[in-house]
Amino acid sequence: MENLVLQALSGLASASSLFLVASGLTVIFGVSRIVNFAHGSFYMLGAYLAWTFVTTLPRGHLGFWGGVLAAALLVGLIGVVVEVLLLRRIYRAPELFQLLATFGVVLIVQDLALLTWGAQDLLGPRAPGLRGGTEIFGMRFPDYELFLIGVGPVVLGLLVLLFRYTRWGTLVRAATQDREMVGALGVNQRMLFTSVFFLGAFLAGLGGALQLPRESVNLHMDLAIIAEAFVVVVVGGLGSLTGAALAALLIGELHAFGILVLPKITLVLVFLVMAVVLVVRPHGLMGKATGPAHGGAGGAEPVIGPAPRPLVHLGIAALVAALVLPPFAGDYALSVLTEIAIFILFAASLHLIMGPGGMASFGHAAYFGLGAYGAALAAKWLAAPMELGLAIAPFAAGLFGLIFGWFCVRLSGVYSAMLTLAFAQIAWSVTFQWVEVTGGDNGILGVWPEPWAAPKLVYYYLTLALCLGATLLLRRIIHAPFGYALRAQRDSALRAEAIGIDAFRIRWLAFALAAVMAGIAGGLFAYAKGSVFPTFLGIPRSVDALLMVLLGGVQTLSGPIIGALAFTGLQEQLVRITDLWRLILGLVIVALVLFFPQGLAGAARARWEARRGDA
Repeated sequence: MENLVLQALSGLASASSLFLVASGLTVIFGVSRIVNFAHGSFYMLGAYLAWTFVTTLPRGHLGFWGGVLAAALLVGLIGVVVEVLLLRRIYRAPELFQLLATFGVVLIVQDLALLTWGAQDLLGPRAPGLRGGTEIFGMRFPDYELFLIGVGPVVLGLLVLLFRYTRWGTLVRAATQDREMVGALGVNQRMLFTSVFFLGAFLAGLGGALQLPRESVNLHMDLAIIAEAFVVVVVGGLGSLTGAALAALLIGELHAFGILVLPKITLVLVFLVMAVVLVVRPHGLMGKATGPAHGGAGGAEPVIGPAPRPLVHLGIAALVAALVLPPFAGDYALSVLTEIAIFILFAASLHLIMGPGGMASFGHAAYFGLGAYGAALAAKWLAAPMELGLAIAPFAAGLFGLIFGWFCVRLSGVYSAMLTLAFAQIAWSVTFQWVEVTGGDNGILGVWPEPWAAPKLVYYYLTLALCLGATLLLRRIIHAPFGYALRAQRDSALRAEAIGIDAFRIRWLAFALAAVMAGIAGGLFAYAKGSVFPTFLGIPRSVDALLMVLLGGVQTLSGPIIGALAFTGLQEQLVRITDLWRLILGLVIVALVLFFPQGLAGAARARWEARRGDA
């Protein structure tokens, strides 16, 4: 009994800390509708700055608590700088481009933190006055954990008072419901959004600063917290503070007791919870529907037309180069070219559901990884030849695409995207922890091509043929009646249903088809690398696919191809020439978002159409 009480208290402390971060994310999304991927970076900066202040200022209550508060305030000001210089310029851009911009900020902050504080973990001092423990049922519980338990409810109460009983809070709540009307009433939306972003960043920085006595400060804190913070916000209901508090409490306690009851699923427990909640309550525990489930009322996206002639000529030249030049390249260059061909198909598969389908996916790497594991498991347990493995890869990915997609396509917007992430993390957890079958984090080794395809040049041409053929097939599907039906349900599901289109079935089949194509890419990647690891299904791989599609342009057929070429080539070169490749890549991403919001291919198309109009 005593141990259960202590576990419950530990869960409350974790829930309180998680709520601090999630509340800031909730406030920012509620008003600006920005999915702020950089929120975890603010949390990490809060911890680093608190360590700097606390270890520099004189020891004692004033030095410690003053350092924590100063760190949170400084992070709030950093948030203002990010909002003014970057986000203010892209509020009208699609949500996914805002996500892309904030991911660029993540990369920039990671390398700036590396330059400032180094790669080693930093240990902070214990909080003065809270270094001991309190006896509870004959067992001692840390005083600092008890302090954290009280912080969450206090912050929730202060936020509720702020939003309900101040003019600023009234304006924020009004902006959450209808931003356009608030602007029409003469409210300075820019200042309102900036102040909201300051508050959200301040709460994230405070959450990070208060972790100083609990854990070491390191460069991995940002991505570790942002996933759980997103889960809390989505499970609670987007924009709902009380929902975020309830979700944080639920997840904190499940974490605490899950370690005792089901230790093998602790890595994925929060995503299991999110998947169950979203399936049962599509808008979270306390969220509300804000519009039609799918599609708008006539807000059609631009029609995907033929590529500009210069872009077609450039594509033909690139294809000729891909066919003619490889025999003169070395093994390393052939390996890079093989990966580029694979990632083009991977990005094109995601583009099918993002562009024509209008469905975002934060977990598309699941099908890439499941295809790789399908081929690897066939080679390991069935001694299957490469040809059979490459056939099993899309089948395995497509099967799970049908299962997961049946749930995902019923939702829309961020809720749908987060459910795809939940299923991807569940698949990742299985591959990571089912050691007897998948090898766990040791992976599956010895997945090599057949002797006839073993030469790198031969395997490159095989990969190019399969990836090019699958990409062209996707292009043909988009221009087929199925593709037009897919775009119709994207633009207005109600009108599509009225003319006899089964919108759910169309979305479901598109989701499964995208999974099949990603599975082909994953199978080819497995044989190219000779091994398969759980990282193939990880969040970073899904983010890479998103970056490729968004950099190229969602509403162009050549977008995923150009995006894959640009992202893969740029990352490959930057990793080779500098240790600060994240900083440079982040700056490039931010610049592209600011100056080419339609993506590279979209910008080229717009410029070509403008020239035709002038002519």
